[in-house]
Parts: sequence; C-alpha cells; structure tokens
Amino acid sequence: GHEGFREIVSGFLSRYLAKYPISAHQIALSAGATSVIEVTSWILGDAGDVAVFPAPCYPVYKQDIGNKAAIERYDLITHHDNDELNKGLILTQAHLEKTKQDITESGKQMKMLVLTQPDNPTGSIYTKDQLEMAAQWCIQNEIHLIVNEIYGLCLLDINDSSITNDYDDPIVFTSFTEMIHQYNSPYLHLWYALSKDLGISGMRIGLLYTHNELLLRAYENLNAPSMISNHTQWLLGEILSDYTFMDLFLSKQKQSLTEVYVLVTMYLKKLNIPFVPSYGSLFIWADFSQFLEHPSQEAEHKFWVELYEHTGILFTPGDGFGHSKRGMFRIVYSCFDKFAIEVAMNRLLLYINTIVLS
Repeated sequence: GHEGFREIVSGFLSRYLAKYPISAHQIALSAGATSVIEVTSWILGDAGDVAVFPAPCYPVYKQDIGNKAAIERYDLITHHDNDELNKGLILTQAHLEKTKQDITESGKQMKMLVLTQPDNPTGSIYTKDQLEMAAQWCIQNEIHLIVNEIYGLCLLDINDSSITNDYDDPIVFTSFTEMIHQYNSPYLHLWYALSKDLGISGMRIGLLYTHNELLLRAYENLNAPSMISNHTQWLLGEILSDYTFMDLFLSKQKQSLTEVYVLVTMYLKKLNIPFVPSYGSLFIWADFSQFLEHPSQEAEHKFWVELYEHTGILFTPGDGFGHSKRGMFRIVYSCFDKFAIEVAMNRLLLYINTIVLS
C-alpha cells in the first residue's frame, strides 16, 4: 500500500477499532479481504497444513486458504444447539488441545487458528478472557492466531429496549488489536477490510495488521498481483480521513442495523424460532430444524428451496458452515430497508403458519 494511505488507514483503525495508536508500518494492504486471507495463508503455511475454524463458520474460507496456499480447513465443533451460544461463542483450551491432538495424529500440522468476531454467521463475539486464552495457547504452541474483524464496526446497540433482555450476561467487544499490541508476538495477527463496515466490497480494500516483520516482508514480495489501485487508495483516503463524516456514518449505520435486527428477531420470536442473540455482523443464525421432514442435508435443502419458491425469501442454508445440526440458516438482514424486510418477514410468518396448520 501507498505510504500515505497506510498512514490514513492506521489513523482510522486507531480511532474506531483499536482505540489506541496503530503503526502504519505494521499494516499490509491488498485488493480485498479474499486477497489478504490468500496471501497470508500462502506465507504462513505449506500445502497440507491445517487451519482451524470454530464452527459454524463462513464457508468460503475453505477456498480462500486452499486455492493457492493448499491449506486444509478443519471445522472445530464446540456445540450443537443454538441455546448453547446464548452467553456468547464457545471456545476453551480443552477444545484447542483436543483439536491439535487430532490433527497431529492424522499426520498433519495445525498451523493456524482463525477466529471471526463479530462472527459470521452467528453475530456473536468472544470474551476478552477467551481471546487472552487463545493468544497465550497459540504463542506457547507456535501456532498462528488470526482474528478476522471484518465486521468490527457493524455492532448492534444491545441496550435497545426491544432486545436488551436477550443478553443474560452481556459481552463487551474487545478488538484483538489490543492483544497484538500487548504480547508483541510473531504469532498474533489481524485481518480487516472495509467491505462490510463501509458497505463497499467492490472497492476491494483489505489489510493485515501484525508485529511479525518477516511476515510483512514476505507479504510485500508476494502481494504484487493483489495491490490496490492508486485511484482507489486516493479516493478512500479522502473518505477515511474525514472523521466528521465517519462519525456520523458509523452512528447511523449502528442505528439502522439495530432497527432492522429488532424487526427480524421480533418475527422470529412470534414464530418460536430459536436464534443466537447477535452483537454485530450482518447476520442472524436461526434454527428452522423443527420444520424439516427429517434431520438431513436433503431435508434442509428441500425446505430452503420451498421457502424461496413460496415466498421469494432466500436464506443461506447451513450446509457449508461446517456445523453438525441440520436446519440452521443464516438470515442476511442488512441489504434491504425496513419496509422490504417487514414484507419479507410477513411472508415468512404466513408461510410458517401454513406449514404448522397443515
């Protein structure tokens, strides 16, 4: 990335995500989140190494780490039912120890642990203690811990009176930048991009933040096919450095996301459809398993297609997220206004009631 743009990006991250000064010299920029994940994986691992992802997890990580770097994805299943996530994401040292043992016994090497927060698809977050545990364990075991905070500024107002009771023991979002700064370890890294928080995926701005100087030097050598255009860097530099605009934008975004989230979850509650209380991201992870003919991928696919054919509503099916339970669907509520979402949820209400009555 251009030195001037990296300075602007470091200022943006320092103000809005990290809440303390981040050095521009510890940032590498690529054309989008996919490029950042691909280049980082290519450097940190060898073909056949394993990256661990707590499930459910964004399906396309598999291609991002595998197409070029040939790193394999391991889905770490820490729970089965939604209600186990009511107090936040689940990850313990015992999970990590068992996972590492399983991978080692298979003749492979666990090279990376990747956490996403706020999470895709659940919208939940890790506690500060969990992040501390994961950081210490990875440093001790010489495994690279990468936290993807691509939704780090897409946070909900959990104090909204309509949803505040959904959070029994509220978690405070803690950016992993704090621990990267605290431990100053070559094994701790952050992925970030502007595609979600600013809604500009087509502009292709992604970044790696790390204190690992060897990683940054290798990244510079291999990043040539993934560089951001000068025009894009100039344009986004003008936007990101306008703090008056960014303050207003992020405030309005939080308000809008919360309003639509409240609307969708209100209907889910009416229908007695379990969901994970979200802290952020653009998604709701909901359990429609009660409407499947049987707990199988085929039945999940059938429900997904029939829902679309009867209502025009297109959810993301759980297949591919690496989870164990069938009938889980990701609801993307962030791409329409309140009126369109209300139309969709009324259609869902009518369709589900029809199923129940039949």
